[in-house]
Amino acid sequence: MIQPPLDLDAVRAFTRIAELGSFTRAAEAMRTTQAAVSLKLKRLEERLGCRLVERTPRYVQLSARGEVFLEHARELLDAHDRALSVFVEARQRLTIGISDHVAGPELPALIARMNAQDPQLLIEIRIGSSGDLLQSFDRRELDTVIVRLHAGRSDGEFLTQEKFGWFAAPTWQHRAGEPLPLATMAEPCGVRAMAGQLLDAAGVPWTEVFVGGGVAAVAAAVMAGLGVAALAPRMLPFGALDVGRKLGLPDLPRLPVLLHTRVKDGRPRDALVALSAAFRSVVRG
Repeated sequence: MIQPPLDLDAVRAFTRIAELGSFTRAAEAMRTTQAAVSLKLKRLEERLGCRLVERTPRYVQLSARGEVFLEHARELLDAHDRALSVFVEARQRLTIGISDHVAGPELPALIARMNAQDPQLLIEIRIGSSGDLLQSFDRRELDTVIVRLHAGRSDGEFLTQEKFGWFAAPTWQHRAGEPLPLATMAEPCGVRAMAGQLLDAAGVPWTEVFVGGGVAAVAAAVMAGLGVAALAPRMLPFGALDVGRKLGLPDLPRLPVLLHTRVKDGRPRDALVALSAAFRSVVRG
């Protein structure tokens, strides 16, 4: 007896759940509802005769058979996409600017997920400060930017918000009576300006001891023991300590991340939706 073929949409839903670790994020990436994703997975499991995903109130985890099937599912989808690419006349280009304070160490995985969404889409990514990227966006040099909330801007689509803290190396010690040594990003940087304003308002004397051209440089200065930096926890190597409470520093707010784009439909929009869902998963995870 010939078995009916697998539903490719259901297979794609399964891979999205596996990659994003969430039915909600998978639904966002596929531009559908969580109920629809759950139904697709249920039908796929019924077709295969086994459970692929173990569901708990707190997390989603692949079953042993799900782990085995995932590699084959990806190969099936890749073969399908390659077959369709024969009929694609020209590759579409999508230029994206991502704030250095937003990109983080997960950027390679995020790019991989965008490529998996549409291997035929030519993706160009630039990293910079939120202010510079927004200016490039306004000049129509970029199709899309993902940035921190910027002073004077009220537009943009809210993606998520992220916790910040005052981080230092485990061995770093503040010398009593001396200004707080800060490692910061070069101007213009909204996080740098916010940190200085909060310290000034709290009456905490501070001085810049290191200015980096990117978050990676600032994180390196922190771990080298030069001083303290206002950063998101995921930007720092494991072992960095939040010393804000110990030093009596002002609380840092959760900072919104916004998507500004002129891309409204088509394959580039589908790729952006997948990127947004993956980014939300990274920040909240």
